[in-house]
Amino acid sequence: MRKFWIASLSKEHTLLGIAGKFIQVCHGKKTPLQRMKKGDSILVYSSKIKMNSTEKLQLFTAIGTVTDDIVYPFQMTETFIPFRRNIEFYDCKECSIIPLIDKLDFIENKKFWGYPFRYGHFEISEKDFNLIASNML
Repeated sequence: MRKFWIASLSKEHTLLGIAGKFIQVCHGKKTPLQRMKKGDSILVYSSKIKMNSTEKLQLFTAIGTVTDDIVYPFQMTETFIPFRRNIEFYDCKECSIIPLIDKLDFIENKKFWGYPFRYGHFEISEKDFNLIASNML
């Protein structure tokens, strides 16, 4: 059964993933990526442009589909070998989360709407996915 996911990444990291056709979440952890299966859909939410920046972005910046069932390590430096998944990203426009907050079921507390994104990677309903995707595609 197809599942729907959100990953929280900086826009800078999102663009690297789009260029390389991969996603890397939660500082390279393997377990979140293993939850996804071939054919699952994923949205990328970017709260910031750069990981350590304080400047807010608050946009959904990418949308794609998991292309296979392989989670693989990728050596970025001598000491950092994160895990990745292959993703087919689609041409899309960025979408602000602000006008969608009240309509999204995965955001239980609308006052503290950013809380779910702190998990880095989480499952959402098809309804929520379609609402966001309809504003991007």
